[in-house]
Amino acid sequence: MEIALDEARAAGDRGEVPVGAVVVAPDGTVAARAGNRTRELCDPTAHAEVLALRAACAAAGSERLPGHDLYVTLEPCPMCAAAISFARIGRLYYGAADPKSGGVAQGARVFAHPQCHHAPEVYDGIAGAAAEALLKTFFAGRRG
Repeated sequence: MEIALDEARAAGDRGEVPVGAVVVAPDGTVAARAGNRTRELCDPTAHAEVLALRAACAAAGSERLPGHDLYVTLEPCPMCAAAISFARIGRLYYGAADPKSGGVAQGARVFAHPQCHHAPEVYDGIAGAAAEALLKTFFAGRRG
C-alpha cells in the first residue's frame, strides 16, 4: 500500500485527486502502478485503478489478471469496481472509504449485484488514515 500512497502523493502534486493504485502479480512483483490522471489526459476514465489495470493487462498480454492483487488508496468508484471485476482481480485492498462516490461498500456495491460475474476478496481500511489525510489535505487546499 505504501507504493499506492506514493502514487497518490504524486497525483496530488500534479493537481489530480490524490488516488494511487498498484497491481501485484501472483509472484509478489509489482505488475503496474498509477495515480489519477483525469485532468492531465482529459479523460474521465483515467482513474488510478483503470490506468494500473490497463498497464498490468498490457504487460500480461491478457485482459484478465487472475491471482493478481490490487491495492488502491481510496474505495473504487462503480466504474473502477466494474473494471476490477472484468479483469478478474483476485484480491482488492483499499484504504479510505468513499461515502460519496464509492462503489464497493458504499453506493452501487458493484460486487454484490447478481450481474457481477466476478467479485474479488475485499479488504478495506488498509492505511486508511494516511489515504484519508492525503485527500483531506488536498481538498482543504482547494477550498481554502
